[in-house]
Amino acid sequence: MAISKAEVKRKEDLRGNVILFWKLVGLGILLVALVFLLTSWGVFGSLPDHTRLENPDTDLATEIVTADGETLGKFYQDNRTPVAFEELPQNLVDALVSTEDERFYNHSGIDGFGTLRAVAYLGSRGGASTITQQLAKNYFTEQPSSNIVERIGQKLKEWIISIRLETQYTKEEIIAQYLNQIDFLYQADGVRSASRIYFGKEPRELNVEESAVIVAMLKNPRQYNPKREISKDKSLRRRNQVFVQMVRNDKMTETTKDSLSAQPIKLDYNPEGHNDGMATYFREYLRSWLDNWINENPNPENGEKFNIYRDGLKVNVTIDSRMQGIAEQSVTDHMKNLQAEFDKQNRNLKTAPFRDVSEEDVNDKILAPAMRRSERWRVMKGEGISDADIKKSFLVKTDMTIFSWKGSIDTLMTPLDSIRYYKKFLQAGMMSMEPQTGHVKAWVGGINHENFKFDHVKKGKRQPGSTFKPFLYATAIDLLNYSPCKVYSDGEYTIPAGRYGNMRDWTPKNSSGGYGNLRTLKDALANSVNTVSARLIDEVGPQAVLDRIKTLGIDTSNMSAQPALALGTEDVSLYEMVAAYGVFANGGIYNEPVLVTSIEDKNGTILYQYVPESKDVMNPDVAYVTVKLMEGVTEVGSGARLKDTWRTNQSYANILTDYPYNLSKSQAIAGKTGTTQNQSDGWFMGMVPNLVTGVWVGGEDRAVHFPTITYGQGAAMALPIWGSYMKGVYKDENIGISKGDFPRPTDLSIQVDCAAYEEQNGTSGNGGGDDSDELDM
Repeated sequence: MAISKAEVKRKEDLRGNVILFWKLVGLGILLVALVFLLTSWGVFGSLPDHTRLENPDTDLATEIVTADGETLGKFYQDNRTPVAFEELPQNLVDALVSTEDERFYNHSGIDGFGTLRAVAYLGSRGGASTITQQLAKNYFTEQPSSNIVERIGQKLKEWIISIRLETQYTKEEIIAQYLNQIDFLYQADGVRSASRIYFGKEPRELNVEESAVIVAMLKNPRQYNPKREISKDKSLRRRNQVFVQMVRNDKMTETTKDSLSAQPIKLDYNPEGHNDGMATYFREYLRSWLDNWINENPNPENGEKFNIYRDGLKVNVTIDSRMQGIAEQSVTDHMKNLQAEFDKQNRNLKTAPFRDVSEEDVNDKILAPAMRRSERWRVMKGEGISDADIKKSFLVKTDMTIFSWKGSIDTLMTPLDSIRYYKKFLQAGMMSMEPQTGHVKAWVGGINHENFKFDHVKKGKRQPGSTFKPFLYATAIDLLNYSPCKVYSDGEYTIPAGRYGNMRDWTPKNSSGGYGNLRTLKDALANSVNTVSARLIDEVGPQAVLDRIKTLGIDTSNMSAQPALALGTEDVSLYEMVAAYGVFANGGIYNEPVLVTSIEDKNGTILYQYVPESKDVMNPDVAYVTVKLMEGVTEVGSGARLKDTWRTNQSYANILTDYPYNLSKSQAIAGKTGTTQNQSDGWFMGMVPNLVTGVWVGGEDRAVHFPTITYGQGAAMALPIWGSYMKGVYKDENIGISKGDFPRPTDLSIQVDCAAYEEQNGTSGNGGGDDSDELDM
């Protein structure tokens, strides 16, 4: 059959079209190859070199890790702490690959099939971006261009970088880097922060539902965020789509998908802002400690200063997360109750919350200085606003959210009134230390770091009251070889004017008002008998006491060698007091409080290692005898309520947190309560053989105090926190707090057996029969 000319021409045209098609395909391939080549040569802008590919610029948070291995907090601009692939659960990997890049394990950075599909359908059936390409974009494309030509250039670079990444890293490393790079909002930078913030757990602990939520957010962390009210439904639908993708890729059964899809998203939200989480006051002090360390220890690789917000340091600290949690809860529980009682007693006070001052002095001496110290004043002053106009602004009502023990309150209030409002809150400081090492185990600097920034552990200095007396007694025991059984009269005692620089006669009073009894030193300290303290300081001299406390780590530069020192009238910090008391518990050896044990860089290289430094500062016999004196405080003195139950029905029992404390009568507990003039400060220093803990409670201003000693003494203000804390740490036997006796020195040279002492010396003290709750001034 003859073929027509038309048919021949049709076949020739078809052949020509096929040849043209393949020429165009070949030309396209050559053009793509040329563009790739030109891009790789930097014609369209430079590509990152191999060093940047190996070490991409990523801000890494400095992580604070406790002695028991928990993350205490972070310092960051980006809250990012990378995890290795081995720390990711398989369900998270399966969800990621199934949803974001099904052929991830079969391509080398670019998914050819996906690219052709995206071109053919103009992206309507899904994009072509692989996990590797997304990683390249996140690392090296600061902002995707809206200009299509420029975006094509960016895309080509991302393709080339993706191929390079695939040659330099394993698939597992690329997955880990990708998940570590994503910003999940709410300071959740990277998968580890997201896991901790949204679900309160480490990534390896995520179940498949939680992993699906993480993967769901990858498409758009804001639009599919489970925390935002407006996006909760979208987040749920997107999570369920992840389940569909996992079924499609044989990573989940249909039955499991249906079951999980019916479940709501369950969050365990744990914010990690700088005011959130545990040990906020400690972390703030640590920040300043690290700043000093960085200034003195440059990076050995380049000589530059480390950056705690970017360099991914790991700081290992002495804090025990279990003990810190118990300490914070003990402070919170007690201070809520104490504040309620304080507010009740101030209800009808005209100058509330201030006592013993006129309204004029409140304005001029308390509120006016507070205004000038405020952030508002600083900012407005920096803007060039006059003092007069700044003062006027403090009188204008404004919307604000204020702190209360029942939760935040939205209100309308002038800034000046807010200052007065915040002044009413009683504050607290607490520090707990292992005396044998100096390791600080718990640090509570205040009641709420977001609203009260001042740290009452290290920065605050207040009169210690009778908690200072053990230093006086130790001085007398050391210099005069006194026994705790030595007997004194508690009668009035005067140190005359002119002695020790006194301007006038000094005759301290006993808080109970009782006199004329014979007391042992142990009984006198247990009941804070001021007249006996006056006799002791007259015997040893104030300067000897100052010299003694200086060896115990207390700053004496602003103290005066005057007799009132015996009653704790000079300001000290809680930090100093705990360290000094540690000498008694540690057999006369002083250890500076330790906060940081080591610092590592992001690769695990040790940059700093703490080297213990101990100093022998006290005869071990003297230290032990002073401890025995302080045991009397918890046996028969103002700390006896730690072991008693009969006080439950007393009028102040409602403020004693979780009372009774269930501490055994036979247990060795040494301690001392302290109360200052007008009940402005309440202290309790308590010790067991391997833990020294101090507590201070008081107002920010000394004019903020209870009207009477019923609630205003250290035994009611501070001791309950200590008792609750110790009850908590004893409950967890894994913490290992001692219930034994304080170690007795071999061949003790000082007689502590009072029966034997009386037989040798023919003296005895009757104790005076004073109430063990006598105020300790």
